[in-house]
Amino acid sequence: MGRPIPPLHRVRRRDVLRGAATLGAGAVAARTLLGSAATAAAAPRKEYKTKHVILVAFAGGVRARECIGAWDNVPNLRAIAEKGVVLPAVRAANLGHYGAALALFTGCPDARGIRENARGDTPTIFEYLRKDAGLAPQDVWLSTTAGAQTLNFAYSNNERYGAEYGANLISTDGLFNAEFRDLIGKFGNASLPDEAETDRVRRLMGSLDDSWIEGARDASFRNDAETSLRIQRYILEELRGDTARITGPGAGDAKSIRVARNLLRLFRPKLTAIVLQNADVAHGSFNAYVEVIRRNDAEIGLLWQAVQADPELRDSTSIFVLPEFGRDANLNERNGLDHGDASEDLRKIFLVAAGPDFKVGKTITKSVDSFDVCPTIAELLGTAAPDSTGSALRTIYA
Repeated sequence: MGRPIPPLHRVRRRDVLRGAATLGAGAVAARTLLGSAATAAAAPRKEYKTKHVILVAFAGGVRARECIGAWDNVPNLRAIAEKGVVLPAVRAANLGHYGAALALFTGCPDARGIRENARGDTPTIFEYLRKDAGLAPQDVWLSTTAGAQTLNFAYSNNERYGAEYGANLISTDGLFNAEFRDLIGKFGNASLPDEAETDRVRRLMGSLDDSWIEGARDASFRNDAETSLRIQRYILEELRGDTARITGPGAGDAKSIRVARNLLRLFRPKLTAIVLQNADVAHGSFNAYVEVIRRNDAEIGLLWQAVQADPELRDSTSIFVLPEFGRDANLNERNGLDHGDASEDLRKIFLVAAGPDFKVGKTITKSVDSFDVCPTIAELLGTAAPDSTGSALRTIYA
């Protein structure tokens, strides 16, 4: 069975080259194009000012109408937009929560059922950065709200990449929930180790060999001893802090963003990805949905303020915020919003992005795809996303 023909609006140079090489009449043109491609490949990769990226998947189904169409709901997102760009004409990859959100990380619009929980076969941005850009485990983090599906975003089943190159993963509703904190409390309040204890533990961990662990291919086992110790200390700090105490509408999302903010402070990752989900409360209540949006905006604002207050991160960090898809145009019988009418409100989403390499205060109305974000992040951080069908969003570059 032959390779499927891509849609005309997504035809790329490598597809043209493949076709030209098979046509005798186009031999001369093919040689010319191939020569140009070889020259481009030999050229040095552009060095961008961006050294750190934050990707916020504002998932759970969020309409542009309640965000960039109602800036009062998202004043912090508006402030970020004023320092960067707004793209109001972004096409959602598909209309299923899992597939549409996964596309943000793979750069491919693969259809996935709403209940499907199979890990994807296309490499994720985390794997590209870990393997192809040579980033260390502590450089790549994923903070998710909840749910088994979101855990699959950390890495794929691709035989060339896989778990060995996945993201460090924190599922906030799993670890930083009140029940877990209470359980820890029953064993006595967790105390942070002093310097002497830390040094003893560091030397002990340095002498351990985890290669005997059967099936230990998950990325978390690939952290070096020093990083593993810092992660353990970080978890203790979080349990002693207020993350587990966050409650109310959108609490899971708020925890995800709060955890990511603290990860930035401690690890200075190259990529920090956050997957939100609580906006899906929209099915039963429009008002609760808007409340989640407002609360998430407040937490994103605190996250971005922390970046701006940090001398190292301020001038080297880019942020991308976008939903996976929108919501129906009209309210349902419960005064909520479903996602099944195939309207523009559902299919067209938005992107807000800011960073040292982007235009400032611009609205870019060109239609793009949500899965273009993955290759854009890869390019900014010095590598490519070869299995992606998206294209880097160079229209946002300054």
